[in-house]
Amino acid sequence: MPATKLIILDRDGVINQDSELYIKSPEEWIPIPGSLEAIARLNQWGFRVVVSTNQSGIGRGLFDMDTLNAIHDKMIKAVAHAGGAIDAIFFCPHTNADNCACRKPKPGMLKEIAARYNVSLAGVPVVGDSLRDLESAVAVGAQPILVLTGKGRKTEKDAALPSHTLVFPDLATAVQKLTA
Repeated sequence: MPATKLIILDRDGVINQDSELYIKSPEEWIPIPGSLEAIARLNQWGFRVVVSTNQSGIGRGLFDMDTLNAIHDKMIKAVAHAGGAIDAIFFCPHTNADNCACRKPKPGMLKEIAARYNVSLAGVPVVGDSLRDLESAVAVGAQPILVLTGKGRKTEKDAALPSHTLVFPDLATAVQKLTA
């Protein structure tokens, strides 16, 4: 484990319920049972919790930055109410067509996190529910962790997972293992 204990979480499907129609308002942001308490447990064990999330709904014009900020404000307050804290939120507002460097599965967002925290991401847990989350983790030498919430069950069934991917039913179970 690096000197700075860091964990990177995807948002939709890991912390909160996902939707094929995107999470477009604070009202649509609904935490997955146990996820907020899991973040609090990570904090208690000395982890800095960072969220890394593709948010192409912005690029698609489905919602604007004020709405994204309101969604994130709701998430931050909900985590705080459970006794935890999110250190930072990194997001990519682009669509696939933009061909940016930050949209997962490309590792740009994770590289930005490494630069911001001045750490190597080697072995850092990166928790996601889709193959793109795992691929971005592998690209920076992080530890890919798949949760079976959100798109996770479909990902496990349909995708060839990176060889050293850890798989857990949900974030709460993953965190119990990481902090045991």
